Amino acid sequence: MSKVWDDKSEHCIPFILERLQIHQQKYADDRDAPPFFLGLNGVQGAGKTTLVSTICKTLRSPPHNLPMAVLSIDDLYLPHHLQQQLASSHPSNPLIQHRGQPSTHDIALGRSLFSSLRHGQLTKIPSYDKSAFTGQGDRVPEEKWECVNQKGQKRVSVVVFEGWCVGFRSLARKEVKRIWKEAVRAKEQGGYKGRLGCNRLEDVEFINNALKEYDELTNQFDALIHIDAEDTQYVYEWRLEQEAALRAVKGSGMTDEQVVDFVNGYYPAYELFTERLRAGAFDEEKGRQLRLVVGKDRKVKEVLR
Repeated sequence: MSKVWDDKSEHCIPFILERLQIHQQKYADDRDAPPFFLGLNGVQGAGKTTLVSTICKTLRSPPHNLPMAVLSIDDLYLPHHLQQQLASSHPSNPLIQHRGQPSTHDIALGRSLFSSLRHGQLTKIPSYDKSAFTGQGDRVPEEKWECVNQKGQKRVSVVVFEGWCVGFRSLARKEVKRIWKEAVRAKEQGGYKGRLGCNRLEDVEFINNALKEYDELTNQFDALIHIDAEDTQYVYEWRLEQEAALRAVKGSGMTDEQVVDFVNGYYPAYELFTERLRAGAFDEEKGRQLRLVVGKDRKVKEVLR
């Protein structure tokens, strides 16, 4: 797998500290102040994991010494049997035949986790094993979940919620139809590399409708970092590299053909929701979002506030 350079933290850490200071000032007189919630969106393989590691190392170390919890939206995927049920209940919708798209996450669990962390309660952080069931994945047993806010521990003051679709907002139905029609037209004209135009409108609308529920999490973010790509098609190569590395470590996982099929299943979401995210997830306050645009080499090419 190509080396993922960390040239992102130099932009992200100052942004986080700036927004964290605003949060701390807001709750300066509140002994039960909620944690600072940071959303982190990034195309799979763009360097989210490396960035999260650096963020945590920095904020947990002097002079900050902040207790943190990290939650991935991947860890909210439905257990394998429920994902199978979802797929079988909508057999004609190819977008939900495996994990990935909005509707394949346990948002009720996400709400519960956010609420528990917000109130400083004992919280178990779920985990998901992507290598289970030959790469189909399954939730790790609850007894293996990490516990935070335990007795004797400092209360979590920063929560990082990361994932490929974190911060995506649902669109008005007419907007979904417009974008879908443009994709279909591009496919008919030839040279189309996307996947949105290969799907039925009703299947795409199912995903968009499911995404509305995710707003309950997004609305709680104090700040959002978006690792964008100059071309979202890079995700195919990056995801193939990721799975090869996973197979090397776990000894099992998806084949290259399965990876391409997997990416095809969620790529329509990039075509639908990326422009809205680029415009800003927080209409009322632009300063809460930082966007880094990376090239195929995963290095930062542009920084936008």
